[in-house]
Amino acid sequence: MEKKPILQVQTVQNTMLLPLWGRAVASEKNPEILYDKQAIDIIKNYDYNFKNVAKTFGEFGGICYVIRARKIEDAIREFIRKYPRGTVVNIGAGLDTSFSRVDNGSILWYNLDLPDSIAFRRSFIPDSERNISIAKSLFDTTWFDDVKFTFEDGIFFVSGGVFYFFKEQQLREILRIMARRFPGGELYFDAESRTAVKKSNNMIKKTGNKGATMYFYVNDAKKFQSWSSAIKLVSCEGYFKNIPFNKQWSLRLRLMMRMSDWTHMMKFVHLRFLK
Repeated sequence: MEKKPILQVQTVQNTMLLPLWGRAVASEKNPEILYDKQAIDIIKNYDYNFKNVAKTFGEFGGICYVIRARKIEDAIREFIRKYPRGTVVNIGAGLDTSFSRVDNGSILWYNLDLPDSIAFRRSFIPDSERNISIAKSLFDTTWFDDVKFTFEDGIFFVSGGVFYFFKEQQLREILRIMARRFPGGELYFDAESRTAVKKSNNMIKKTGNKGATMYFYVNDAKKFQSWSSAIKLVSCEGYFKNIPFNKQWSLRLRLMMRMSDWTHMMKFVHLRFLK
């Protein structure tokens, strides 16, 4: 078997294995939400001990990862219904496999991530003509020139589990620049409250990774509109809203989901860059 690249343990990049594990494990049990065959195949063929991850995140964590993929993909499908030849940029793509499920045969898709992350990704998921990787940091704005799009066909940015690792000042600045460069574009991503981010930091450390501190949180999504007059909040909704419940889920699991939405601990934020 071909030897795969190794991710350094004490890094943010290493966290890409967490959603991969979650989608593989939870999608087998919850195919009505999302079924990720690529993730399942990668887990089977990658020599990594996920026992500590499974013990730390458990069933709820796995379901959260598969729901995150489903919600982001639903948002992408809504976008490409309006813009069938649009461009999608997946920020911090890691080992995301969404393109294989949402591709309509005409969209142009970019996976943006750090060079070592893209090298790791390509060892499992090769690029194709319309599914292209960009090995650069989000903050290296030269990637703007690597993305092909037209204002008429639209551009949609998505990011799953990434913005947490940035400080607010960093994110504020890059979103201001993106809003100016991509007027009419949209951005969809997940976020947590300050309390939830503290809990997530503790869980990541329990996996043995002490080099991936989470900073960014969202208690009130309206704050994004104060960052720039070109940024508009389209929506902010509960993490588990409109997700079909599996009858086999325990009462405890369902209560955790309802409590999360009720207390606004986890959410999805949709922004638009005004023209």
